[in-house]
Amino acid sequence: MEGFISIVTSISNWLWGLPILLVLIFGSVFMAVKLKFFYFRHFGYIFRNTLGQMFSKESRGEGTISPIQALTSALACAVGAGNIVGVSVAIFAGGPGAVFWMWFIALLGMALKYSEVVLALKYREKNKLGEFVGGPTYYIAKGLNMKWLGVFFAFSLMIEIIPSTMVQANSVSAAALEVFNISPVITGIATLLVVGTVVIGGIKRIGSFTEKFVPLMSVIYIGGALIIVVMNIGQVPAVLGLIFGSAFTGTAAVGGFAGAAVSAAIRNGFARGLYSNEAGLGTAPIAHATATTDHPARQGLWGIMEVFLDTIVICTATAFAILMTGVWQSPDITGANSGTMTTLAFTEAFGKIGGSIVTISLLLFVISTLIVLIYYGEKQAEYLFGLKFAKVMKFVYVGGIYIGAIGGAQVLWNFLDITLAMILVPNMLAVFLLRNEVVELTNEFFTSDKYYLKDIQTKK
Repeated sequence: MEGFISIVTSISNWLWGLPILLVLIFGSVFMAVKLKFFYFRHFGYIFRNTLGQMFSKESRGEGTISPIQALTSALACAVGAGNIVGVSVAIFAGGPGAVFWMWFIALLGMALKYSEVVLALKYREKNKLGEFVGGPTYYIAKGLNMKWLGVFFAFSLMIEIIPSTMVQANSVSAAALEVFNISPVITGIATLLVVGTVVIGGIKRIGSFTEKFVPLMSVIYIGGALIIVVMNIGQVPAVLGLIFGSAFTGTAAVGGFAGAAVSAAIRNGFARGLYSNEAGLGTAPIAHATATTDHPARQGLWGIMEVFLDTIVICTATAFAILMTGVWQSPDITGANSGTMTTLAFTEAFGKIGGSIVTISLLLFVISTLIVLIYYGEKQAEYLFGLKFAKVMKFVYVGGIYIGAIGGAQVLWNFLDITLAMILVPNMLAVFLLRNEVVELTNEFFTSDKYYLKDIQTKK
């Protein structure tokens, strides 16, 4: 058994090294060029018509939940340990320059996330409950006329959610045990009850919950990071110089940091940036497909903002906290504990309460991730076997939270990255083959009197 697990782990490490990274980079660059980087030219409009209308009661088109609820639901899954731990690991392995390349790939990844969301809206449909459902399963089956590949995606994601929920639950219980000395059994039961109460209510309750919960948890964490920036405001030019300079020249050994070449900065920045915002993975479109909107491209704009908030805002907040406090140069940091740099940075700034802020933020991020992960898995089960089986899988996922929290079924965790690759590849193939439809819908939105031109005229 150990030999088999070792083989699976080796395959997983290879897949999520250069092969998957190249697929994601190529897909991001290709779609950004194909769409002529329109989101740079129209960023002001995009911001005004997404975050700028967060509190607007205006309803356009039809859907199950509001656009902001769809965004916060998708963000609830995307914003997680990668924003706290992943950035730490990227800086340790690639130096401060990794932050620049994280920004760079996020700006390109916006086109990929936008494309996924547009396709999800175009090919969505209503289920027997009258709720909108969609995502890669639907645009692969209907757009490519390859139902077998859509079924493969759905089945792979349905299975992937099992180890994924267990890993997330285990990270919650481990953090609670380390910082607050709370038994994993208690954490497992509490997490199960909180998550179960929300997910059993369906997408409307999930949307209502994440609409309030995601901004709160983001404000707690980003607020702490901003205080660190304000406390060290004089270092901003030096930190920016360090990030931009190291991106093209590498980072020399300093303090406890062993140094990093430009190639390491690029590789780690790209990897952590893409893995954090989940562009290309095909999960976020499942949430966006339920949104109330009058055109697929309009909801696609929310996908662009999702990447902006996840990587440009939250990951940057983490990076500045680490670089300004200087903990990345600590001689005590090694590869094994590089993920703790964020905690050390907050502790350096706020004392013991700083570590608690990071831990609580991590707990909140993971709980929100669990809630939306289960919804994603449930929708795949519904597509494959119907509503009754989807309800069964919902309880399987919720039960897996407790098993994962106490460290059970760890052998399944070794398959997590392989199952992720099994959903990423079909989704990336679909986006590539349906690229012209994305372009057509984008051109339609920005040239029609019903959408962009009408919005501009109304503003005037």
